[in-house]
Amino acid sequence: MITVTDLHVTLRSARGEVEALRGLSFALQRGHTLGLIGESGSGKSLTALALIGLLPDGARAAGSVRFQERELLVQDEAAWCRLRGDRIAMVFQEPMTALNPLHPIARQIAEPLRLHRGLGTAAARAEALRLLDRVRLADARARLDAYPHQLSGGQRQRVGIAIALACAPDVLLADEPTTALDATLQRELLGLLRELVREDGMAMLLISHDLGLMAEHSDELMVMYGGRIVEAGPTAALAARAAHPYTRALQAARPRLGAQAHRAGARLPTIPGSVPALADLPPGCPYADRCAEAVEACRAAVPPAVVVAPGHAAACLRIVR
Repeated sequence: MITVTDLHVTLRSARGEVEALRGLSFALQRGHTLGLIGESGSGKSLTALALIGLLPDGARAAGSVRFQERELLVQDEAAWCRLRGDRIAMVFQEPMTALNPLHPIARQIAEPLRLHRGLGTAAARAEALRLLDRVRLADARARLDAYPHQLSGGQRQRVGIAIALACAPDVLLADEPTTALDATLQRELLGLLRELVREDGMAMLLISHDLGLMAEHSDELMVMYGGRIVEAGPTAALAARAAHPYTRALQAARPRLGAQAHRAGARLPTIPGSVPALADLPPGCPYADRCAEAVEACRAAVPPAVVVAPGHAAACLRIVR
């Protein structure tokens, strides 16, 4: 559906131009969910924005992003407007800011239907109700004329999903769609998204910082750090044998019920330091300054991807196969 090859994105900053995405290559396939995980500042949201043509003002993109044999990076804004919300749609991280507070939700769901499908007012409203039922919004008919502030966080996110699904897109980008929701709602909404992907044959990019949720709801996983993909492969393979030190550190920092290491009084492992600013990324492995296994060669040059197993690779000089 979408094939990304050597994607680079450069942003303007107070310290000059900085490279925020550094040579990303991956593919989104019909009926599959590709997970993208990493700490805040790793470049996850920027990756999704590059795929839907919503990069910040002044950003420059290079490389290739192909959708159904069409090169997206050369499209003008008019062409992007025909694609967005129709063939490529996005569920944003915070529905309270993604939804318009001045319009009832029926009108907001109807908007892409009227723009891209030419539906009239009555037909668009009927389809909005069908979509709200599909995303399992309780008492959907009574909520058609509700405003976003009258709904809970989970209800607003269901509305956001309904808007994204309105025109039956080929590609769905879900940028941390369950942030600030409780664990039960998180699993329910992610399960719903994955079910819809399989039913409609969409390709989905699911962005999260929660490795546990990703293990349940993605088919393949990419681990991102410092604007690079440091490890990628089938989700089950990364869960069984994480190869990159950063992936292993994320796994170790995840709380586990009943685990011996997390018994009462034990400290949960953490990753020292924080993700560096884009202008401060080292010339070599972006994780080198926080990695306990790093050697001088790690800081000198970007490590190439090493094949760990079929379909599973990691960019680390310290991997022993």
